[in-house]
Amino acid sequence: MARHDDTDSEFDPTGERERSVGEGLFDETMSPGSAFAHLYRGEIHRMKFWRERLDRTTNWAVTIMAAILTWAFSSPDRPHYIILVGVAAVTMFLVIEARRYRGYDIWRSRVRLLQENVFANALDPSSGVEDRQWRRELSEDYRRPVAKIGREEAIVHRLRRIYLPLLSLLLLAWLLRVAVLTPDAEWPASAAVGAISGLLVTAAVALFYALLAFVAFRPRQWHAMGELRRQDVGAWEDED
Repeated sequence: MARHDDTDSEFDPTGERERSVGEGLFDETMSPGSAFAHLYRGEIHRMKFWRERLDRTTNWAVTIMAAILTWAFSSPDRPHYIILVGVAAVTMFLVIEARRYRGYDIWRSRVRLLQENVFANALDPSSGVEDRQWRRELSEDYRRPVAKIGREEAIVHRLRRIYLPLLSLLLLAWLLRVAVLTPDAEWPASAAVGAISGLLVTAAVALFYALLAFVAFRPRQWHAMGELRRQDVGAWEDED
């Protein structure tokens, strides 16, 4: 233990030897192939780990949605608002998955940078690299990792790919439940939840899905294209 402390006390990060650690590791004279292979393998592993986290969130959302729909249609006496509880639960999973997607995109963007500028160039040197500043950009990203896309873009990406179909299915199920499978009351009275009138509940549902459609399909400039960014992307920012 004392030996470890002595070693730490002798380490000077500002010293000339310490500052030159790793210098020239990827130069041609140092045979960079092995170093690049290990670097790329590590980035692929991290990207795969975060991809699995995305899949787990989606699986939970589908499982809960299936359980709620099964229970809601198992008897005509089941309250229709349990489907709206499912809408809220799936929306919560959407927000969680969007946050995880921002983490996943950090590793994905690095992998794409290596693929475009190292491996593609190695396979066909006549085309050159896609970004002449890729080494500097990757170095800056390793020093100060930042999110490459904003929260809105991450939400929209997962909404279009996964959650809009799931939420649309829940909407159709709810409409079927209140408009067709409630014989003792007609719409909009059949959509009432306790003291809240059916018309107000229907208006709230319509407003929520209109907001989803606006967020999902409004024109925007996409940032999740593989490039690295030097500044963290804020939440719900206006795209250039």
